[in-house]
Amino acid sequence: MNIRIGTRGSKLALWQAEYVKDRIEKAGHTAEIVVIQTKGDKILDVAISKIGSKGVFTEEIEAQLAEGNIDIAVHSAKDMQSELPEGFELIAFIEREKVNDVLVSHKDSVDINDKDTPIVIGTSSTRRIATLKHFYPHIKTVDIRGNLQTRIRKMEEGLCDAILLAYAGVHRMEYDDKIKLELSTKEFIPAVGQGSVAIEVHESITDDKKQMLRFTLNHRNTEYCLRAERAYLRHLQGGCSIPVFGLANLSSNSIEMEAGIISLDGQERISMKLTDETSRAEELGTLLARQILKKGGDRILKQIREQLSEE
Repeated sequence: MNIRIGTRGSKLALWQAEYVKDRIEKAGHTAEIVVIQTKGDKILDVAISKIGSKGVFTEEIEAQLAEGNIDIAVHSAKDMQSELPEGFELIAFIEREKVNDVLVSHKDSVDINDKDTPIVIGTSSTRRIATLKHFYPHIKTVDIRGNLQTRIRKMEEGLCDAILLAYAGVHRMEYDDKIKLELSTKEFIPAVGQGSVAIEVHESITDDKKQMLRFTLNHRNTEYCLRAERAYLRHLQGGCSIPVFGLANLSSNSIEMEAGIISLDGQERISMKLTDETSRAEELGTLLARQILKKGGDRILKQIREQLSEE
C-alpha cells in the first residue's frame, strides 16, 4: 500500500510529515511526501486574525485531498478549523507532546514579572496576546509571522526580546536551548489541539487505507482529549481569530477538561472545568462550551466578532 502525504513546506510541517511517513513505512507500507503551499504560508505580513479564521493553513491541502492527488493531510492539530468541510474527517491523532507555551529568546534571561524593565514579546496568537494582557499587562506585544526559523531571525534582528511559542514545535526543531521559561497551564491554557498532529482524509479514501492508517497512527488517549477539545471549539464556533482555550487530560477512565474564553483586551477571562467518562468526550466538550456561553462567554464572543469586523 502506498500513501501520498500532503503537508505544508515549513521545516516543522515537514518534520511532522516525515514522522508520519516513518510510522507508515515501519508498518510495512510505502509513503511519499507532497508539499503544498497554503494561504497562511503565502501571506506573512498580515495577522492571522485578519486573513480569516477558516482554512488558513488547510484549504489548499484539502483541495488536493478532494481531487485524489494525496491520500492524507498531516496538520498541526491546533491549526484545524473547528468544523471541517463536508466530506472530510480526522481519522487519527499522533500522541501528544507536552502542551505548554514557552518563552524563547536569544537573550540570557527574560523576566515577565519585572514591571520596571520594558519587554516586547512577539506572537501572532490572539489567545496569547489576550492572556498576556490579562496576567502581565505591563508587557508589550508585537505581531510576528512566518515559520519558526523566520520568527527567531526577526527576534534576533531586534523586533522583540522574546517569542511566545508552543513547546512542541520548539522541541521538535531542537531549539530547547533557547527556551527561557515554560509557562504554566494554570495561566496559559493552550489552544485546542496544541501538541498533537492530526491526520485528515477525504471520504473518497478506500476503507483498507483508512483502517490501516488509523491502526498505525492513532493514539487513543490523545484522541479522547482532542475529541473533547474540538467539540468545545466547534460549539463555540471558535477559530484562529478568537482567543479561546481548552485542555483535556485523562485520569483512569475519566476525562477532565478546563476551557474558557478571554476578551481581546484581556480584561475578562472566563474559565471552567468539568469531568466525565472518556466515552463521553465530545459531550463533555459541548457541555463545557454551553456553560461557558451561559456564564458570559456569549457576550464576550459577540464583542470579539464586532471588534474584528471593524478592523
